[in-house]
Amino acid sequence: MTAPPAARLLHRHLRGQWPAMRRLAAWSAVESLPMFASGLLLARAVDRGFLAGRPLTGLGWLAALAALYAAGAIGTGRVYPWLAATVEPLRDSLVAEVVTAALRRMADRAPDAAGAGVSQVTEQAEAVRALVGTALRNVRQLVSAGAAALVGLTLLSPPLALVVFLSVALALAVYAALVGVQVRRYRAVIREAERIGETAAVIVHGVRDVTACAAESRAARTVGKVIDTQAGALRAYARTRLVRLPVLALGVHLPLLALLVLSPYLTAHHGFTAGQIAGAAGYLVTGLQPGITVLVDAGGTLLLSLAVVLGRLAEICTAPGAPPSVPPVTAESFGIEADGVTFAYSPHAAPVVEDLSLHVPEGTHLAVVGPSGTGKSTLANLLTGLLEPQRGEITLGKVPLPRLDPAQLRSMVTLIPQESYVFAGTLRDNLAYLRPHATAAELDEAVDAVGLRDTVERLGGYGTGIPPGGGELSQGERQLITLARACLSPAPVIVLDEATSHLDPAAEARAELALAGRGGTLIVIAHRITSAERAEQVLLLDGLTPVLGSHETLLARSPLYAELVGHWHR
Repeated sequence: MTAPPAARLLHRHLRGQWPAMRRLAAWSAVESLPMFASGLLLARAVDRGFLAGRPLTGLGWLAALAALYAAGAIGTGRVYPWLAATVEPLRDSLVAEVVTAALRRMADRAPDAAGAGVSQVTEQAEAVRALVGTALRNVRQLVSAGAAALVGLTLLSPPLALVVFLSVALALAVYAALVGVQVRRYRAVIREAERIGETAAVIVHGVRDVTACAAESRAARTVGKVIDTQAGALRAYARTRLVRLPVLALGVHLPLLALLVLSPYLTAHHGFTAGQIAGAAGYLVTGLQPGITVLVDAGGTLLLSLAVVLGRLAEICTAPGAPPSVPPVTAESFGIEADGVTFAYSPHAAPVVEDLSLHVPEGTHLAVVGPSGTGKSTLANLLTGLLEPQRGEITLGKVPLPRLDPAQLRSMVTLIPQESYVFAGTLRDNLAYLRPHATAAELDEAVDAVGLRDTVERLGGYGTGIPPGGGELSQGERQLITLARACLSPAPVIVLDEATSHLDPAAEARAELALAGRGGTLIVIAHRITSAERAEQVLLLDGLTPVLGSHETLLARSPLYAELVGHWHR
């Protein structure tokens, strides 16, 4: 029989910790000695000591029990280091596998990869670590308390052990009958937690559009609805916890009550001694009751939660069946076309881009303008393949973007976003990132073209180190570094998504003209209307019908464009 995926996942991450687990089991056995012997020693202390008129003998048996409890305490103290040695490596290896799986899903453009991946790494992987640690502690208690009590009771009095065993079996049958309901309801809790991450990721990704459309209250309602759904799932799961009442009643309370009520009859007619009654009661109260309590609590929360979370992570970490192999295609030209493209950030959201058709011939200088919230940045991500449309198709050189070889697509199209990425390394490393073998002359040409020379001299040359995050570089200097990087790039298509927003108009004009003069296609998501005045073609996104034409054509044809131009120059 094949093990469930959750069990295989846990085994895979625990198999390197078997030495620690063997030591954990050995010290747990030492810890369970007092519970195993408590009823037997108590019965001897009562029957052969105190009731026989030999109090010193009775005290001797109790002293032996105290010694065993001291040994058990030593075992408990030695348990926890080996417990940590088992659980902590599990957390690290599991996080590594979950992160790898999340990145793979994002690379495959799974629609829920980002939000669900956050939940899986931050909540579910940490939950596995905590649950395994707690479960190991509680399973030890179940073994040391419940199992040891049953074994000890069997040695003390087989008839009593048989009655208690039947009552416990009935309690376990009741519990098993309701486990399925608990599993389904807790799985719903886990899935709703992931939906919160998915929904929040969509809204955060489109926060500029949310703000531009004054849709903050609608976004809050959307997230609130998902949170309320998870709260309902949690309440439904909490109701299943009532199963602990009949299980405890059948497994512990009923046998104990029967033993106490029938003890005079048992001692008078069936030969039971007072010590056996006291020892059996001790096993029920101090051994079996904690064991059954651990079972319903650990099984209803810890073990159940562990099974559900591990099952969900196993679904994520298991590589899906490989789709039919389709060899990637190489584009021979660099014209960009969009045919009936529609994109929305969630199935129930209004489209940000709707039924857009666009042709950008190779070598075109295009500016994209429009009011905030009309989807300009979304269009930039679509044209560069970072987002896929729900309808329609985008091609580069007549080849659909998903069919292109990913490495070729990244080498042919360079996107420079508004958030400038400057990494730790030398200035040369940052500038030549897209052309690692650039010569000093090529670096000088790009630096002079975009207006970065003053910054290079201030820093002390290309060999100067830049700390993480850019250090003391201003936002404008960081943007100039990324623009010089784009200028050095061999990519025939450059897309600037408000990548000059921290530059003054003169610096912006200089950088855009430098990028346009390098040849190839330049698409500028315009921060200022002057970017449109410099472009050969202008795409106006107005939320209704996109309009494409030259600056002069749009001035004549589009009142909105004329208003934008007039507003800017005023």
